[in-house]
Amino acid sequence: MACFVVPLIQAVATSVYRKRNIQSVTSPDASPFKRHLPSLEKMLWGGTVMLIVDHIINGELTWRFPFFTALDQAGGGAVMLKEMLTVGVPMSLALTALWAVWAVLESRKESIHIQTNN
Repeated sequence: MACFVVPLIQAVATSVYRKRNIQSVTSPDASPFKRHLPSLEKMLWGGTVMLIVDHIINGELTWRFPFFTALDQAGGGAVMLKEMLTVGVPMSLALTALWAVWAVLESRKESIHIQTNN
């Protein structure tokens, strides 16, 4: 019910970092992680939106306060926190790890492409 909060926080942090460091991210000399940061950002925002829609469809999120249906029950905050820690954190870590592997492989592919064109 609240697993999307973790990737949402990571998406906001990634967006803020990228916007504050736009020159270093777009530099051709930047590390593969910095160059491919916009891809991680899109993956996080897209996944967060999909999870929010899923939670709305399943009735776990509502349009009225407190928004999370778990908070209508006693002990619901603890249930939400547990879900964020057991589902949201591993989900964000797995996504970031897959993106990091992809960024390194993409960077190697780009460097091979540049070497073969010279």
